[in-house]
Amino acid sequence: MSDVTSTADAPRSPGRPRSVRADEAIVQATLDLLAEGNSIEALSIEAIAARAGVGKATIYRRWSGKDALLLDALRTLKGTPPEPAGHSVRDDLVLLVGAVGHNVDPRAAKIMPCLVPEVNRSPDHYQLYQTIIEPRRRLMRDVLRRGVASGELRADLDIDLAMALLSGPMVLQRVLRWHPELDDRILPERIVDGVLEGLRAR
Repeated sequence: MSDVTSTADAPRSPGRPRSVRADEAIVQATLDLLAEGNSIEALSIEAIAARAGVGKATIYRRWSGKDALLLDALRTLKGTPPEPAGHSVRDDLVLLVGAVGHNVDPRAAKIMPCLVPEVNRSPDHYQLYQTIIEPRRRLMRDVLRRGVASGELRADLDIDLAMALLSGPMVLQRVLRWHPELDDRILPERIVDGVLEGLRAR
């Protein structure tokens, strides 16, 4: 993917200052169109510009292309990942597992399930997804490594497998609503406590 890096923070030449209101309108228009069922392939800069009430040039002054804009829009959809306190491996894992599949924007319930097949079909869209999710994965990786270093977790722990064991059930429940009787409010604690039984140092 050639243009997944956002140009939103790129240095700007002197001239008319960019409008934060226009930036927000463009991002919101992108999310609205996705929520209405438009696929990534079908989504066009022309349609986004028309919905946002701006010209195409306004978008291209801010983002290098559609993929860069999508990256910022989907980051907005998910919000800022939580920051572990660093006092308790268990508490930090509960915090991070609770953030898996959680989005601050209600449109995510319509957008995210529709993106799954597109991510599976397209290497470029898969890379876009990885770009968004890797910072969150890194937070969990750091917590697990801290647990290994402190002796709380097994020295031979497979970090990536442990992350999959912790994250998988939350993705299944929140994206696919797999089991209606599972209480989403306490599920992160139940997952972490269950998985930690196998991860703790003996």
